[in-house]
Amino acid sequence: MSPPWRFSGDHLRLAVRLTPNGGRDAIDGIEEDGDGETLLKARVTSVPEKGKANKALILLIARSLRIPKSSISLVSGETARKKILRIEGDPEDLVKKLEALLG
Repeated sequence: MSPPWRFSGDHLRLAVRLTPNGGRDAIDGIEEDGDGETLLKARVTSVPEKGKANKALILLIARSLRIPKSSISLVSGETARKKILRIEGDPEDLVKKLEALLG
């Protein structure tokens, strides 16, 4: 299974499947969708209204990777469960943090 991230110059692109109203804020591992694409599974307690769940996702990822939330932006999937995040920083360092987070 390939990882849910892609190196892209000076940043990392991360594919995420978000579950809003998930009961808790957590990263639940990696899954493969029906198209064979690998996604990071995440859940947040926020509701999917007015971007609240997206903001909660960015905060969850930032806290998990110990980076500023300002270095994470939503590239696509504003109203969809599948999202692409752009994470600014050294891609190799970010991958090490993601791998440590996922075990």
